[in-house]
Amino acid sequence: MTGRGTNWVDEALREHEEHTAAEQAAAGGAAAGDTAARDAGAGGRAATPSDREQQVLDRIDRARRRRPRIREERITMSHGAGGKASRTLVEALFLDAFRNPLLEPLEDAAQLQVGGARLALTTDTYVVSPLFFPGGNIGDLAVNGTVNDLAVSGATPLYLSAGFVLEEGFPVADLTTIVASMTAAAAAAGVQVVTGDTKVVERGKADGCYINTAGVGVVEHDLAMGAATARPGDVVIVSGPVGDHGVTIMLARGELDIEADLTSDTAPMNGMIAGLLAAVPGVRAMRDATRGGVATILNEVAVAAGVGVVVEENQIPVRAQVRGAAELLGIDPMYVASEGRMVAIVDGEQADRALASLRAHPLGEQAAVIGHITADSPGIVLLKTAFGGTRIVDLLVGDPLPRIC
Repeated sequence: MTGRGTNWVDEALREHEEHTAAEQAAAGGAAAGDTAARDAGAGGRAATPSDREQQVLDRIDRARRRRPRIREERITMSHGAGGKASRTLVEALFLDAFRNPLLEPLEDAAQLQVGGARLALTTDTYVVSPLFFPGGNIGDLAVNGTVNDLAVSGATPLYLSAGFVLEEGFPVADLTTIVASMTAAAAAAGVQVVTGDTKVVERGKADGCYINTAGVGVVEHDLAMGAATARPGDVVIVSGPVGDHGVTIMLARGELDIEADLTSDTAPMNGMIAGLLAAVPGVRAMRDATRGGVATILNEVAVAAGVGVVVEENQIPVRAQVRGAAELLGIDPMYVASEGRMVAIVDGEQADRALASLRAHPLGEQAAVIGHITADSPGIVLLKTAFGGTRIVDLLVGDPLPRIC
């Protein structure tokens, strides 16, 4: 690795200094000798940038293999951000408590065998702020998000539930608008809302309206998909420009003196995905790029499959408005949520066929190959930057854009 790569090595080594000291103490000094030997390199030579980079990669791999443990005494906003804190909460608490073979893959929907049918089941809760934003509102966001979770799991979405938590004093006119949006979104996606629930809480105990949706779909193909099935030689495809939704929500809050001609990309992707699955038997995995964005999905693939992921920064489609706003906010568009975009891992030999299928659909007109799967650096996502360097793309710890979905 060249160019700006040395900078991230130094930063990562400083970041892991505390872990190194703990490891050395636990090993009774043996780890200190191992570290010195690695620093010296083979034959007693001085450590090179490549040696130090490998140290960082090895240390990250060891850290990820440790049993997850919640260190905080109270829940923070980071636990809902889709990054490291979220994953730790899920794995250390919920997965540990509810562990079973259907839950363990941690995909967007569980795969169920019911009689002779193969079904997919998913659930999600929406707490977006503001409730109404350019391009949509919490209602169509809830329907589209659940439809997309089923679709990227390879299922044909059929039925949804809808649960509402309403704050005392919430305007009936706003609720009517939200429900109308849900009705229209369900019709567009070809699904039905068939059951639901409503709860009202005291004024000040909720932010107007929260919505929970669950969805059921049928899997009508024999593909065995999932993040763990990615293999070297596969390509990484995104279905269109990333980050539209997250940046739109931030600007809609009016807290920043930034104006941009931008709307949320919330949309049902089941039609586009059905076309892809019909045309390309080599689809390994799909995820919709919501909380945590593309970067989080790629890290999940790298860890689940034990592979490396290499992404070309220049190939990632990002609208100029999103890139500009993200630069002003100091965030990377790769971590910003979309609500009508997916990441697909596809057999490299079928990349052209996959692109053709996606681009034939209005939602996929700007689909692009942004990287590939490699056997090198398993569990790590590397970004080849526009400046010619390489850097690690890790899971975020904090939450740069809270309550976006």
